[in-house]
Amino acid sequence: MNTGNKSMCILTRFVFLVAFALATSFAGHASAQQFPGAERIIAAYQKTEVDIPMRDGIKLHTTIYSPRDTSKKYPIMLNRTPYSTGPYGEGRYSPRVGPSAIMEDQGYIFVHQDVRGRFMSEGSYDNMRPNVDDEKVVDESSDTYDTIDFLVKRVRNNNGKVGMWGISYPGFYCAAALPNHHPALVASTPQAPISDFFFDDFHHHGAYLLSYLSATNTFGYQHNGPTQRKWYPEVAMGTKDAWQFYLNMGSLKNADQLFEEKNEFWQQLSNHPNYDSFWQKRSILPHLKDIKTNVLVVGGFYDAEDLYGPLNIYRSIEKNNDTFNAIIMGPWEHGEWARRGVRPDQIYTVGKLGIDKGLQEFYQRQVEAPFFAHFLKGEGAAPEFEAMMYDTGARSWKKFSKWPPAESKTIKQYFGAGGKLGSEAPQSNANADDAFTEFISDPANPVPYRQQSDIKFRFTPREFMTDDQRFATARPDVLSFVSDPLEKPMTLTGDMLAHLQVSTSQSAADWIVKLIDVYPDDHPFVEGSDAGIKFGGFQGLVRSETIRGRFRNSYEKPEPFVPDEVATVDLPLQDVCYTFKPGHRIMIHVQSTFFPYIDRNPQKYVPNIFDADDADFVPATHRVYHNADNASWIEMKVLE
Repeated sequence: MNTGNKSMCILTRFVFLVAFALATSFAGHASAQQFPGAERIIAAYQKTEVDIPMRDGIKLHTTIYSPRDTSKKYPIMLNRTPYSTGPYGEGRYSPRVGPSAIMEDQGYIFVHQDVRGRFMSEGSYDNMRPNVDDEKVVDESSDTYDTIDFLVKRVRNNNGKVGMWGISYPGFYCAAALPNHHPALVASTPQAPISDFFFDDFHHHGAYLLSYLSATNTFGYQHNGPTQRKWYPEVAMGTKDAWQFYLNMGSLKNADQLFEEKNEFWQQLSNHPNYDSFWQKRSILPHLKDIKTNVLVVGGFYDAEDLYGPLNIYRSIEKNNDTFNAIIMGPWEHGEWARRGVRPDQIYTVGKLGIDKGLQEFYQRQVEAPFFAHFLKGEGAAPEFEAMMYDTGARSWKKFSKWPPAESKTIKQYFGAGGKLGSEAPQSNANADDAFTEFISDPANPVPYRQQSDIKFRFTPREFMTDDQRFATARPDVLSFVSDPLEKPMTLTGDMLAHLQVSTSQSAADWIVKLIDVYPDDHPFVEGSDAGIKFGGFQGLVRSETIRGRFRNSYEKPEPFVPDEVATVDLPLQDVCYTFKPGHRIMIHVQSTFFPYIDRNPQKYVPNIFDADDADFVPATHRVYHNADNASWIEMKVLE
């Protein structure tokens, strides 16, 4: 160790010891155990734990961090989670108790709760527990109501107002609390919330996300009663080579051997391949009515896990309610807006692409903290935007009074012969030589969702959403349609629709559509990006989406393709706020595999893909039509 590093270690140790001494000097918490980073929380907050009874007698374990300064009253901030509220024990403090260090310094009563059936709470767990409009039947809304009722009546120094926040699954619990909500719940930020499991998280338009296989155990097993430790086993992959593991696994039915029979979630997934009543009743969207709570929905345009949820929860609340309802979407991956300790000069990256500086600080200090301060403390003004969107192409924030913006214009970009993409509809007839483009899709040689060397095991893939697509463009089983270089900027704002006229030589197929920004050949290096990226001709992924072709007419009643017969597939793409700059080109990819992000379609129709045999996986010739009789196009909203 050199002298400079040794001096720094001594200084760091000294600062740590001073902080520890200050923290443990406060009366009433001399027995508090030290955890890295918890000193400031110990100094400012007193921790208590309580088991709150629900209306059916089940008790939910709840941790309360109350400010030590009792000279004034504080709002309550509630976070409900299936992921544990540990560390458990009133002398054991978490280093993070609020949405941000900023709000922790401002002073709130922070409350964390294990949801029903998880960790130290009693009862049985239910994935996306259905909302039921019956006071005698428990759901997440009633559990939240009973919790809030207990807190405002029993916790000292609260001002009678409650806010909620949560990211991912805890974001769903924020949304699920809104129907039939307690009157004290006046502000909520569902962040990256799940809204409907058939379109988000474990599925995309019914296509199963194979990359989530290792996360299935997390939600699949009931605990035998309150416990401080996780009771569910990890999935044993037995290798670090994710690509080869999933390829060797073959059919989804072979995944059964990874799970025990009592894995309820895996049974739910495999027994309900269609959008039947099981999934429908778990969607929170139809229940978002009669809401009086002020809502700020938060999401990331590069969230590969939960992008559908925030966009559609915002839309549902906006459509069915007359309350404050706003949305902010940044250039973030899943939950990255809550990251702490980011230097102001540090460039935030998504995958290998550099984006911008100060993104987390801006959100936490200028958006989230003022939202709760206004509605819970009466401090400052309400947010002055309906929608705040980060333009991920122009690298700048934009504010709108409506989302999508009322002033946006809908246009179509048509697929054409020779891989052309443009505003002119095709003129050739259905019998012309250039009426379609075809490719062979082979499940034994699927298109990777990113470079094979970058495919890893992880809870959910994230980094691929800005990847260079040149590796895919080079493949014969990926169709590319590309525009001429743009003469002026084109800003896309809102949702998109891919309208495909297709056929297959077999009876089943998935369809993946990707929107790509093709950089000019002389484009300079983008600051903060991976040093290995060559930005001349870079093909940056802007948006991708998948639909299981059997659901092209109905998610409830799937149907096979008639071999070689033209069929319409309409695929909604998630929203973007993206400026294509002059000199750039717009590219569309169409393909049928996106492995192993999405499981492979056998391409031979079977009623339940989870029961498909390895022999059902067959190559198929797919066609995308682009003629006057059968035009394929992508519909976009353009801000002029």
